[in-house]
Amino acid sequence: MRGKWPRHTHMYIKVRVIAGAKREVVDQESADHFKVSVKEPAERNLANLRVLDIFRAKFPGKNVQIINGHHSPSKLLAIDD
Repeated sequence: MRGKWPRHTHMYIKVRVIAGAKREVVDQESADHFKVSVKEPAERNLANLRVLDIFRAKFPGKNVQIINGHHSPSKLLAIDD
């Protein structure tokens, strides 16, 4: 049954996160680069969860997950169809 598996398409986005900011800001620096400031601290995964919430709202109906950078301000997000 070669070739019968459904193909998933991924879009990758690079995100630079500033945690503990006074206000939330999402700046799109290019088609696949974002700079995001979140109020949540970089503790207990709070900033990562907020970043995921922001991008899930930006891409409704898509699966958004952090691929790389769980413990870093620079993250790679995958957005699946």
